[in-house]
Amino acid sequence: MKLRRARTYRRGRIEIIPMIDVMFFLLVTFMLASLSMQSLNSLRVNLPQGDAPNLNHKEPVTLTVTRDSHLFLDKTPVTLATMAATLKSMLSAQDPGIVVNADSGAPEGTVVQAMLEARRAGVEHFLIAVRRP
Repeated sequence: MKLRRARTYRRGRIEIIPMIDVMFFLLVTFMLASLSMQSLNSLRVNLPQGDAPNLNHKEPVTLTVTRDSHLFLDKTPVTLATMAATLKSMLSAQDPGIVVNADSGAPEGTVVQAMLEARRAGVEHFLIAVRRP
């Protein structure tokens, strides 16, 4: 007499479609997470056009000059009188440089005065932000 098994043995299969769905979900999650980690320390201004190499510094201090002559250091409003003291505390010892993010309609005199105050605070290098054409 031959005994029969109650269940037949079925070989397992790896389904690829759910694995692809999971991989796309992880890809989107990591892309959104990396975008949210970007630090934008400047206000939106209308930059002049120019061709310049990309900035390779980690996180520089940004000096923003708006069209109506308002000054900002990393989104912190400052005046010409208080800029040097505020900037000294923000500068790192390894890279004493800042990015000048001036609106194309900003008065040149205000931009130059702000750069001179930054020089008094110990800034050695100025990088001018431009919009690519």
